[in-house]
Amino acid sequence: MRVEPQQLKAFMLDAGLIKEIQFNEALERAEKQDKRVEEILVNEGIIKQDDLIKLKAYILGIPYVALEEEIVDPEILKIIPEPIAKTHNIVSFRKKGNNLEVAMLDPEDLQTIEFIKKKADLRILPRLTNDKSIKNVLSQYQESLQKEFGKIIKKSADGIKIISKEKGLEGKKNELEKQAREFSIVKIIDTLLKHAILQRASDVHIEPMKKEVLVRYRIDGILRDAMVLPIATKLGIAARIKVLSNLKIDEHRLPQDGRFKIETENYKYSCRVSILPVFDGEKIVIRFLSETAEGFTLEELGMQGETLERVHRALKKPVGMILITGPTGSGKTTTLYSMMEILNEPAVNISTVEDPVEYRMPRINQTQVNPKIGLTFASGLRSLLRQDPNILMVGEIRDEETASLAINAALTGHLVLSTLHTNSAAGAIPRLMDMKVEPFLLSSTLNLILAQRLVRKLTEEKKPYKLSQEEVENLSKYCNLKEIEKILIQEKILKNEQNLQSINFYRPFLGKKTPEGYKGRIGIFETIVMSETIKCLIQKSASSDEIQERARTEGMRLMIEDGFVKAAQGITSLEEVFRVIIE
Repeated sequence: MRVEPQQLKAFMLDAGLIKEIQFNEALERAEKQDKRVEEILVNEGIIKQDDLIKLKAYILGIPYVALEEEIVDPEILKIIPEPIAKTHNIVSFRKKGNNLEVAMLDPEDLQTIEFIKKKADLRILPRLTNDKSIKNVLSQYQESLQKEFGKIIKKSADGIKIISKEKGLEGKKNELEKQAREFSIVKIIDTLLKHAILQRASDVHIEPMKKEVLVRYRIDGILRDAMVLPIATKLGIAARIKVLSNLKIDEHRLPQDGRFKIETENYKYSCRVSILPVFDGEKIVIRFLSETAEGFTLEELGMQGETLERVHRALKKPVGMILITGPTGSGKTTTLYSMMEILNEPAVNISTVEDPVEYRMPRINQTQVNPKIGLTFASGLRSLLRQDPNILMVGEIRDEETASLAINAALTGHLVLSTLHTNSAAGAIPRLMDMKVEPFLLSSTLNLILAQRLVRKLTEEKKPYKLSQEEVENLSKYCNLKEIEKILIQEKILKNEQNLQSINFYRPFLGKKTPEGYKGRIGIFETIVMSETIKCLIQKSASSDEIQERARTEGMRLMIEDGFVKAAQGITSLEEVFRVIIE
């Protein structure tokens, strides 16, 4: 079932979808790049993928189906295993008697159809569909699994016995070890972790309360309740996680930190565990760090225009310091790794000192901080300087000693990347001065300060609206709307004669598939580049407000302004921007 290029060309010209010269040029590029002409046409935006699929369906005589809103029976869905469905973009959606209708993107994938036919022992009726339809049906595998997880956890939790408090320490330890290996507790932890990963959670919080155990997931930076477990599971869950993390099973009075790994065919995660004694028992937080996730480009992180150019210029400098600032959970480490990905070339030696090493990167020498044995950021950095590095990454500047060493490293011919906890880019300078860094050293070494926050991204389905006069007046209390209008004119979002009320902003659409209306996150940024005038201000120990005001006159765009641009582009909502900006 293959559509030949000339056959495709004839039908496209007949349908008025393309000009002959466009097709011929695309075909020439496809032959040079060893790709199919359809790929070139779609990738370059010459034709929409939906139009191409509908045309192929017409040429091949295969029905086209739209499944964007289709809810598939879980029993029919399971006929094609999830890994096969995901790998080959093929899903089963309807069954009548011995006939199974399957929707697919690639009509040439006859091998997969043959495999499903043999496995299911059914007559396969292929249908062509689009990307959105495939994604909609694939997401339903997770929904059916989630329902199963709830049943498994409830069933497993019902059979757990409460460990008696009256037993001696040794007896209690043995009981805990026994319960940690009980099938029901093992099943609860396994399914709970798998469920969290399917939900795209970055952290799992297991919190003992008076009469129950509350489980919460952090998804896209927001904590939300996931499930409630019986109080009888409290000690067993803590014991099981301690066994996995190689921690002391009978220690309940002191905090403990550990880690373990989860590996399946589909994913590989390193899990960081923190256990803290609280009034009703021990609170457990598990953070998921993907070992298979690919790095983000700076564009994927959300950098655009002047911000992107400033960062690229700073990364090309062989010496100096680049600082990334923001509160905990604002994506600073991810930005550092993206920068190192750009700098990671055979000609340079990159060394890091981190707490913890969140992602493994090939060809980069990563050192894990361990204060228990005296390996701090400062001592690690001091040792790294003897390793002949070109580029140094210090996970965080926390104290005077680390700040002093990092500045000296930047002075002595190294490019230093690091993070700092401040609320704005300009706030990083007084913060370093508080750490006893001399102003003249700061002005000599700093190349760029980047401040950032993470905002949730709207899904493709979103509701447009225009700002009312009341909303404009309310917004003007928090930001300079005239400056924002100028920036939107520069970005060609607003025309000269228009104002903020002339354009569409967007709110989340709360659908069955997206109950929050958001999925994924993106950064909003502000950058300060060290110009001669800003260096002079630093040497005079100017305040952060004075430095920011000068940077504004030199073209700096504030985070709130970057957020407005992304809101006007439909990437996020104004509510989300103000949620992360207003302290």
